[in-house]
Amino acid sequence: MSRALAIATFSLLCVTGAQTAFAGVAAAAVTSQTLIHPGDQLGVLVFGDQSLTQNVMVLSDGTIEFPLVGRVAVAGKTPTAAATLLAERLARYVRHPVITISIAQLGQPNVLVLGEVKSPGKYQLRSEAKLTDAIAAAGGIADSNGAFPDARVADASGKVTIVSLQSLLQRGDTSLDIPLGEGSVVYVPGPIRFTVSVAGAVDHPGDVQVNEGDRLSMVIAKAGNSQNAQADLNHIHLIRMGEDGKQTTTEVNLYLVLKGGDPSADIALEKGDVIYVPQGVRHSDIFSGIGSGLLYVLTHFIP
Repeated sequence: MSRALAIATFSLLCVTGAQTAFAGVAAAAVTSQTLIHPGDQLGVLVFGDQSLTQNVMVLSDGTIEFPLVGRVAVAGKTPTAAATLLAERLARYVRHPVITISIAQLGQPNVLVLGEVKSPGKYQLRSEAKLTDAIAAAGGIADSNGAFPDARVADASGKVTIVSLQSLLQRGDTSLDIPLGEGSVVYVPGPIRFTVSVAGAVDHPGDVQVNEGDRLSMVIAKAGNSQNAQADLNHIHLIRMGEDGKQTTTEVNLYLVLKGGDPSADIALEKGDVIYVPQGVRHSDIFSGIGSGLLYVLTHFIP
């Protein structure tokens, strides 16, 4: 699956996500094979004993609290299997108990979605909601440039699971679409941002905000490289302070770098970099031959 298709598909999920999240029990088909989940409301009918017939909620740990027997683990079981288990436990106190369990209301877990999503906040999702449901309810990932990040998903107990959204959303690995429960927290980290300084013959000299991994050509494009700037992009100076405190200056022929088609030669930027773009020679033939060629490359290949 291409990234464009992944984004388009996920955008459709985001349009319908909020509607799906709040669809409620009316839209859900509860059958005898529906598995019980935390947050579900169960109707427990004990024949011949009205004092034990009641509605109970499945707690976040997947158990119910029932008179006489205490905690009983029912999450992941069908209502029939849960009734059999409860009858076995209750048989110690009640002679030949006959029990029926039904799902009176499907749970709608409250999930907190934080980080690089369009609308962070707490959302009430459908029963059996998964990671993609939470991200869709929050409007989708805010920054769609570059690779998708790894999401961190914490359950109510605090256990954290790392999920590659690149594999889930772009490669379609649905095994990573983990289920969410009441109290789950989804955090989608955003790209690391920092500023670099651009001086000299550009349209907008000064500080330019970039993302980690952005390269020299992208910063020049952001700073502006119109014909009025008359920049000599064949002799760009990249000034960088090393960890040892020593300053180094690298001269870059950006035209040849882009013309050669080698992305690795387009230097990745670091925090604190200073880029100086000298003014070019104002001969029309030089500008039209080299400058115009570079302008074409920048405007057609740099987003």
